Amino acid sequence: MEHVVPKSFVQITQDVSKALESLRAEAPETMQGFSAMARGALKDGALSTLQKELIALAVGVAARCDACIGFHVKELIRLGVTREQFMETLGVVVYMGGGPNLMYAAEAIRAYDEFSARLKPAENRA
Repeated sequence: MEHVVPKSFVQITQDVSKALESLRAEAPETMQGFSAMARGALKDGALSTLQKELIALAVGVAARCDACIGFHVKELIRLGVTREQFMETLGVVVYMGGGPNLMYAAEAIRAYDEFSARLKPAENRA
């Protein structure tokens, strides 16, 4: 029986980031527009950036998007998300989407554990 190596969310985000460089170079207006939309959507307001990133994670899990999970988990770790906040968000995603969301919630936990081992929250950085 062949051993399957689990996917690495660090590798997924690195690979997609590299591929996005081509879009930045060859479709700069599209990428500038997307970046402006992301900045506007995620800036602190009535909801904090952390809360908005949790929503983005929930959408990424529900859409079964590995790269979305990777990028948003990485940012959540940087923002100092607690494991409790993270798990409660995944609980709502599973409640709203059933079994398929449960499987991708488990993937999000793998991403959380992988990025947590590599990154430190912003407030802990010197």
